[in-house]
Amino acid sequence: MPEHATWFTFLLSHVRETLSHNAALLGHTVMNADAPTWMSFEPFAVSLFVALLLILLGVITRASLSNPDDAVVPEERLTIRTFMEAFLGYFYDLAKSVMDARRAKKYFPLIGTSALFVFFANVMALIPGMPVATSNLNITMGCALVVFIAFNFYGLKEQGFGYLKHLAGPAWYLAPLVFLIEVISLCVRPITLAVRLMLNMAVDHLILAIFLALVAALVPLPVMVLGCLIILIQTLVFALLTCIYIGLATEHEAH
Repeated sequence: MPEHATWFTFLLSHVRETLSHNAALLGHTVMNADAPTWMSFEPFAVSLFVALLLILLGVITRASLSNPDDAVVPEERLTIRTFMEAFLGYFYDLAKSVMDARRAKKYFPLIGTSALFVFFANVMALIPGMPVATSNLNITMGCALVVFIAFNFYGLKEQGFGYLKHLAGPAWYLAPLVFLIEVISLCVRPITLAVRLMLNMAVDHLILAIFLALVAALVPLPVMVLGCLIILIQTLVFALLTCIYIGLATEHEAH
C-alpha cells in the first residue's frame, strides 16, 4: 500500500469513481473550504465498520445470555461475554457514581454505546494498516453532537421549562447575562469533547506510524503500550464527561 494508505483505502479504491462523483456533489468543506475527495469517505467507512462490529458483538453476547441458568455463572476464561460484562459493568458503576442509580440505568444505553464505540474505534490504532476513525474531527464531532443533543433532550424531558429556567440563574436581573453565558458553555461542550478526542488519537496514531516507519520490530512496543493507556484514558474521559453532562442536565433543582 502507498504511504498513508490503509486497508480501507485499498477497499474504497474499487469504487473510486463513484465516491469521487459523490464528493464533487458535496461542494467545499465549511472549516477550510477544501473540496473533499474519494478518500474523505474513509473515516465514515471505518465508523460503519466499528458500528457493525459492535452489533455483531452485541448479538453474540445476547445469545450467550439467552439461558438464565448459565448467564448467572461467570465463565472461567476471557470471552466476548466476560469482556462485555466487565467493560459495561465498569462504566455502569461510573454512571452511578456521577448520578443516582435510577438515572444511570435509564441513560446507560447512550453512555455504554458511546464508551464501546470510542474504545473500539481507538483500538484500531494498534492494528498496523488500520485507520483510526476517532482521529478525524468529523467523526468525533458527530459523536459529540449526539451526546449534546441527547443530554439537552433529557434535560428538557426531565425538567421541562425548569431546565431553561435553570440556565437563567437564580436572580432575574442577571438572567440575560447568565443565560447567555450558560448557552455559550453548553455550545462549547461538544467542541471540547470532539477536539480533545481527535487530537489525542491523531497524535498517538502519528507517533506510532513514525516509529513503525523507522524500525518495525521491538522499538515501537513502548509507544504501543503508551497507546493502550491513551486509548483507555480517552474512552474513560469521553464516557465520564457524557455522564457529567447528562447528570447536570437531569438534576432537579431541589438537589
